[in-house]
Amino acid sequence: MDKIDQQLISALRHNARASLSDLALTLGVSRTTVRGRIERLKQSGEIVGFTVVLKGETALDPVRGLMSLGIEGRGMERILRQLNGLREVRAIHTTNGRWDLIVEIGTTTLEHLDKILAQIRKFDGVANSETSLLLSTRKSSTG
Repeated sequence: MDKIDQQLISALRHNARASLSDLALTLGVSRTTVRGRIERLKQSGEIVGFTVVLKGETALDPVRGLMSLGIEGRGMERILRQLNGLREVRAIHTTNGRWDLIVEIGTTTLEHLDKILAQIRKFDGVANSETSLLLSTRKSSTG
């Protein structure tokens, strides 16, 4: 992937509905070049799809947070199973550094979020945690 491909992907992340003409003008290349590069990036698997984020989807979880978890001992698989069983858990990420897991949680109220956080903190093997509320989303590449 060269510099033009990277600029094209950046432009598509900003506005995936941009016309080929607008993309060509932004990149300083022809429409044919833009069309060919998009097709090549799709065929190579670099671009795996395009998405639409609906306003209603963002309203489903008006209260969202990221919970960082430190896991002690060998409890990781058990804790992952427990987290997967919670309907409020939207995503689970393993990470390095101070925290072992970052858990994305979505609820309808702060009280509900508080109950879920307390429940997770009680999981056997959770050594420590820290939670940050998500106040607003300025950019998202997924729904």
